[in-house]
Amino acid sequence: MATRKNKNADVLVVIPAFNEEKNVGTVLRKLRSLPEPPDVVVVNDGSRDRTSEVAKREGARVIDLPVNLGIGGAVQTGFRYAVRKGYRYAVQLDADGQHDPEELHRILDPVRTGEVDIAIGSRFVADTGYRAPLMRRIGMVILAGFISRIVGCPVRDSTSGFRAYNRQAFTFLAEHYPVDYPEPEAVVLLARNGFRIAEVPVKMHERLNGTSSIDTGRSVYYMIKVLLAVFVESLRTRLRVEEGATA
Repeated sequence: MATRKNKNADVLVVIPAFNEEKNVGTVLRKLRSLPEPPDVVVVNDGSRDRTSEVAKREGARVIDLPVNLGIGGAVQTGFRYAVRKGYRYAVQLDADGQHDPEELHRILDPVRTGEVDIAIGSRFVADTGYRAPLMRRIGMVILAGFISRIVGCPVRDSTSGFRAYNRQAFTFLAEHYPVDYPEPEAVVLLARNGFRIAEVPVKMHERLNGTSSIDTGRSVYYMIKVLLAVFVESLRTRLRVEEGATA
């Protein structure tokens, strides 16, 4: 009997990772245990721990950045790798265990069918059981309303880093990915340049180990800076979508 081709053979999962040695191995094992595991690249963003060693031990392709570029530079590096290697779809997934690999198909399906160019795994379009701290939750509501007004459609979870892209979208971001606050800024950038975006309900978890760099005390400060960055992004001249990249 002929073996069926892996449905995810044309998918690259991009995992930006900074000092995630305690988490990245578990994430990679979960991806590898999927019935049809995708290819994975871990972009080691100048980590000072054993992130790179652990990822390589788990069989992932690893790109070691010599200095810490931040999540924007790390994800953009992964997208450029996906473009160069000819992948049709790319998925952005965190290294800390918050994003469940078993939900991969949920965000890939609407992109595969051509319904949208980008699907965002969202905690808020349905009751997924996710509960953020109060101040962060308030900030998310304010940011969601602001971005929704700019792009002209509801976007409830603009800070989610669990996303699927078709080739045209990640080729565009390989050249133009925002640096400062990439997730919310990218939503505005993509929408203003004609890409179709949808949110898909997914379950998310607490990070496996360690703590978030944005604690409750910094949430207000962070949100103000994000709002300013998104506003500036909304004023930028629209960029021409790259030609020759097909979905």
